[in-house]
Amino acid sequence: MTTTLQLSDKTLADIARNVAKYPPEQKQSAVMAALIAAQTEVGWVSPEVIATVAQILEMPMIAVDEVATFYNMYNTKPIGKYKLVICTNLPCQLTHGQTAANHLKDTLGIGFNETTPCGTFTLKEGECMGACGDSPVMLVNDKRMCSFMSKERIDSLLSELRAEGKAA
Repeated sequence: MTTTLQLSDKTLADIARNVAKYPPEQKQSAVMAALIAAQTEVGWVSPEVIATVAQILEMPMIAVDEVATFYNMYNTKPIGKYKLVICTNLPCQLTHGQTAANHLKDTLGIGFNETTPCGTFTLKEGECMGACGDSPVMLVNDKRMCSFMSKERIDSLLSELRAEGKAA
């Protein structure tokens, strides 16, 4: 049996706010928001996060696990400080998406679904992000979209994130 963990009051309040959007008998509808809130605090969706969310929402653990493993926005393994997701769908590929992906791999020395040895960057391949006109596009930590990612823009972004990581 997997143990649960104690989430912060802020995260519990965020989950409660999302649960309140649904009728009491349908609070499991907040599962995606609850997983995001817990992942934001913990850094990834661990088995303990799944057990905790299942307990809060009164759902079977397998049902929460199914959601966490179906969607690519949930990190089911520990990741680096910065998760970089580059779109590899056709529109981005037609505008140098593969060049951008290869530059990231070469610069970071890792492939997709890998983390740099220092733990700073995790590189992921992403599906369409709905910004085809800005391609190639990248997401940083699922929240910041970066457009027109040339080699120069990638290098600038990596420098910025490295400096930010050292300052934190």
